[in-house]
Amino acid sequence: CPVHNYIPNWLKLANEGRILEAADLCHETNSLPEVCGRICPQDRLCEQACTLATGFGAVTIGAIERYIVDEALKQGWRPDLSHVRTRPWSVGVVGAGPAGLACADVLTRNGVSVTVYDRYPEIGGLLSFGIPDFKLELAVMKRRRQLLEDAGVHFKLNCEIGRDIRAEELENMHDALFFGIGTYKPVDARLPGADQGGIVPALEFLIGQTAHLYGLDLPAYPHIDLAGERVLVLGGGDTAMDCVRTAVRQGAESVTCVYRRDQANMPGSQREVKHAMNEGVNFEFNTSPLALVHEGKQLTGLEVVRTRLVAAEGGRARPEPIEGSEEVLPATAVIFAFGYQPSPPGWLQTLGVNTDDRGLVKAAERLPGQTSNPAIFAAGDMVRGSDLVVTAIADAREAALSIVSYLESVQAGRKSA
Repeated sequence: CPVHNYIPNWLKLANEGRILEAADLCHETNSLPEVCGRICPQDRLCEQACTLATGFGAVTIGAIERYIVDEALKQGWRPDLSHVRTRPWSVGVVGAGPAGLACADVLTRNGVSVTVYDRYPEIGGLLSFGIPDFKLELAVMKRRRQLLEDAGVHFKLNCEIGRDIRAEELENMHDALFFGIGTYKPVDARLPGADQGGIVPALEFLIGQTAHLYGLDLPAYPHIDLAGERVLVLGGGDTAMDCVRTAVRQGAESVTCVYRRDQANMPGSQREVKHAMNEGVNFEFNTSPLALVHEGKQLTGLEVVRTRLVAAEGGRARPEPIEGSEEVLPATAVIFAFGYQPSPPGWLQTLGVNTDDRGLVKAAERLPGQTSNPAIFAAGDMVRGSDLVVTAIADAREAALSIVSYLESVQAGRKSA
């Protein structure tokens, strides 16, 4: 586990009925345990490493983690902050996704005043808007918001840096800043025919569905209704699985996932794949898209080619097209779910925060998470690229401790001067 959870310890406490103590232990290493219990790919992380996995089937670690926190909160559990000593510092956190929330949590537990800024009307980032409600209910994030607010975290939502607050102004308002704004730019497949219509971007589809479900005002993400459509989803990660399962719930006539490798080589959770299969999603493995097919302006299908996997030196097996295997799969809507790329805002440069050739923020200059501007820290997907939620949490917690170390050193320097 990237956050190094004390799994055997809180399993033992849960087994003994000591739920409140188990919840304390969960929060020692993880700022969002109820989230990780719901969406982490436990089948290839903690449960895959379970000593019972090879013979009996792994302990259902994720389900137990979720139960511990949900039940503890029902029983009135709250974090014990009575020992926290207030520090004279203020930190601005940009992004209320998993990285930003984890950083805010650790800073608050270290007595630092924290204000979190986010452009959405609720906290969570893609946890709330990019992950369907059937996997992670928005109520879970609202409950976590209440916990953080009760602990002293301030939230400024519907607030976009560069639009509502200038970046330079933000820098002057706080002793240090933390950025956890993720990656939102979709990978473009550049398929012939894509400019003729019928394309549904995965992120807009998922966010629009959440906004519609909860009546949220997000004009940039209109509701895309695929009821009665023949839907193809391109991609093999968890976002693709979220899209196919959402399309099923919208009442699509048929839903098919098209992936260029086999099932064993899918990058997402196999548990999610099985859920999709059980819900009636079709899978076309070893199939690569070639072009979108239209009749007039109406999308009618997707030309594909079948593939075989060829061993690649020092890496994943690569898909090789099989000559003469081209065919057209019928479709009236195609969702691109190839993942996301860095999309650093222009104001980063004005703050002296450097990025690499791919647009990822260069961190760990001196302290973990520290950027080229020593008073600004970053973690999560904007540093690593698209990765797991639990990895963003782990990196952000470490960055929060770096911020405390940085502020202590600045204070010590002023005293010595």
